[in-house]
Amino acid sequence: MSLWSSYNGLSPKTRMGVGIGILVWGTIGLYFSDAAGDKMGIKPTEADKEALAKMTPKIHVIDRPDTKQ
Repeated sequence: MSLWSSYNGLSPKTRMGVGIGILVWGTIGLYFSDAAGDKMGIKPTEADKEALAKMTPKIHVIDRPDTKQ
């Protein structure tokens, strides 16, 4: 039995509880990940920050000429 079919076999209330639990788990992970990294001594270096800045997509806005007359 696959994980998806096991999930679909649960009652709707249980599925909602599982979904909310996963959302809460992810939110807690996002909230505490920086604090946990600081306690473990993992801090990004300037080189890491520069590499991340290079990978970040840039958005360039190009104005269209006004075609309405």
